[in-house]
Amino acid sequence: MRKDPHSRALRAHPPSRNHGGSRGSSTRAFRGNQNRPAADAAILLYGWHTVTAALQNPARRIRRLLATENAARRLADDGIALPVAPELVRPDALDARLTPDAVHQGLLAEADPLPSPDIEELDPSGIVLVLDQITDPHNVGAILRTAAAFAVAAVVTTARHSPQATGVLAKAASGALEHVPIVTVQNLARGLSALKDRGFLTVGLDGSAPDDLAAIGLRAPLALVLGAEGKGLRQLTATTCDRLARLDLPGAIKSLNVSNAAALALYIASRAVA
Repeated sequence: MRKDPHSRALRAHPPSRNHGGSRGSSTRAFRGNQNRPAADAAILLYGWHTVTAALQNPARRIRRLLATENAARRLADDGIALPVAPELVRPDALDARLTPDAVHQGLLAEADPLPSPDIEELDPSGIVLVLDQITDPHNVGAILRTAAAFAVAAVVTTARHSPQATGVLAKAASGALEHVPIVTVQNLARGLSALKDRGFLTVGLDGSAPDDLAAIGLRAPLALVLGAEGKGLRQLTATTCDRLARLDLPGAIKSLNVSNAAALALYIASRAVA
């Protein structure tokens, strides 16, 4: 898996043996292989929405929780159950754990990665997103946040050339990691074929495609495939898709940031398959 350059400045302490137990929550739990950078490695979560969503997810095992006095008071005021006792720290202690531009809002957690389901475990209904080597953690985090808003069933990504579900990505996702499972595959073309075997219509977004996404016949289950900015879809990915479609934009600029393109595509697809 490609290392997120932003995560190099994240320095994890040795994990505590105190793990969170089961907690009441409507957050979905997922089974399967662990989407983790290394065996038993902790990931770092920081920021109010990111950490509190993790605290309320019964599938997320929290190893350590570091909080400023103000943040700990806010957790208590909001009645958020804590699976581990928070360690009270000064804000500069959290600053030292993160990159200079990180906004931690007084909370940082060390946690286990969430389980990653297999494609065969996905319910063949609704919409999934497939990411073809999108490496920027801000973009992937924003896509996950949008996916959670549109009740996307899963996000499929590759084991390599994808950012880790930690740090910057988790902050950009703003809690969406707890609601949208990430399916990690070794080979994207084979992953798309597996989706097709389960009845998914696979549609790749391509700015040069002749057909407008809003004009083609979309149905559930649907897999929308997005490529990296600049490169777009790889050739094998594009040829494996059932259809290619573009986002027809009326303005002078005909391309969007990939996270914005994902939002628009999900809006169009959600209305079409409803």
